[in-house]
Amino acid sequence: MAYPASVSVETPDRIANWRPLVHWLLLIPHLIIFEVLQNIAWLLNVVGWVAIVFTGKLPKGLADFQSMYLRYSIRLYAYFDFLHEQYPPFAFDMSAAEPGGTPVSADLEPQLTDRNRLTVAFRLILAIPAGIFVAVTGLITAVLVVLGFFAVLFTGRWPAGMRDWVVSWYGVSLRFNTYLHLLTDKYPPFNLNA
Repeated sequence: MAYPASVSVETPDRIANWRPLVHWLLLIPHLIIFEVLQNIAWLLNVVGWVAIVFTGKLPKGLADFQSMYLRYSIRLYAYFDFLHEQYPPFAFDMSAAEPGGTPVSADLEPQLTDRNRLTVAFRLILAIPAGIFVAVTGLITAVLVVLGFFAVLFTGRWPAGMRDWVVSWYGVSLRFNTYLHLLTDKYPPFNLNA
């Protein structure tokens, strides 16, 4: 059975050479909104944790908000890392389903009922090994993004292997955050290509 969270990024063959120089500047309004959404998502995580531990169910509204937040974050990462040129929309569709229309697609299938109360109760502790995997692979990804910066700046292209690693890491990050934000009880795999 596939993990209930996946990412796909449509990357063009060529990207304007100047993009790496200004993407961070163009994202300032999004980063402000992202900070607010991130704080709300963590507060709702506590509410969701209480709901699941006491009822065994995750309220749909909480799952929809967390799904929107995770989709939004992946879109910002992909744009910030100049994997495409389409400016991310200020779209806050409160549903678990991917609305589409962007080169980045994050598909999530939240588990609303029949939750494992015990694994949710100890989620932060259980997530530590997966968090270490995300951090280590994230450091490698950060180095590749810096190298990709220079590759795009001078050639207008992401080297294919580096680009594929970065996109695969988005999947690793999304699977971990889907688990951490209580959208699933399925443990994230220690695999870039899951």
